[in-house]
Amino acid sequence: MEIFGYVAAVLIGVSLGLIGGGGSIFTVPVLVYLFGVDAFLATEYSLFVVGISSLIGSLSYLKNGLVDLRTALIFGIPSVFSIFFTRSFLLPLIPDSIFRIGDFILTKNIFLLLIFAGLMIIASYKMIRKNKMSEIKNTNSERNNTFLAARQGSAVGFLTGLVGASGGFIIIPALVNFLKMPMKIAVGTSLVIISFNSLIGFFSSLDSLKTDWSFLGILSLIAIVGILIGTQLSKKINGEKLKPAFGWFILVMGVYIILKEMVL
Repeated sequence: MEIFGYVAAVLIGVSLGLIGGGGSIFTVPVLVYLFGVDAFLATEYSLFVVGISSLIGSLSYLKNGLVDLRTALIFGIPSVFSIFFTRSFLLPLIPDSIFRIGDFILTKNIFLLLIFAGLMIIASYKMIRKNKMSEIKNTNSERNNTFLAARQGSAVGFLTGLVGASGGFIIIPALVNFLKMPMKIAVGTSLVIISFNSLIGFFSSLDSLKTDWSFLGILSLIAIVGILIGTQLSKKINGEKLKPAFGWFILVMGVYIILKEMVL
């Protein structure tokens, strides 16, 4: 199972490098079901793996001038506050055992996995549906667009803090729809935002963890190889054309998690 897990780590990186998101959607299920990591700890590890690989992947986009740093800050600053608030105050409020119905006990781990599965299904819908982002007419003022982007940043920060999801599937449409950003620049900017959010989310709660740095280092290194591959492929392949395939795979995984935790 660990071999499959390391192969999946490559796909995590390829997804990030090719379409600017989707990596964190793979990471938590891979850690939980292929490596046997506790669900809460998996959200922490996911933040580091996705954050460090996105940071490396964003360097080539920065080098080629395909990152809008101003927009990255508009997203990043509200995200940081949301991440800190969620991980410091909201997560500790969730009890280890939430409720019980007969023999079924909804634990904190199961609750987080179910939220994550729901998020996967939403992400899959956004990836599978026909993309018409470039056809949308933007009638909002720049001020309204900035406010909407900041609001999206807060939402992404909440998701990142709660379940370790970087929110690339939210960031990309927001950048293209609200700010009329070209797709290539949106992918590069998304990687910067993801790395910024994920690494801050990880280090903000590092003191409470017993981190297996050797395992985390190996997994991150493999994901970095994947993101370098994905970045090179993005020069030859239109990532938008591959989104539906990623979407269907994520949908199957989301349904599987719900069935496994609730039925099987």
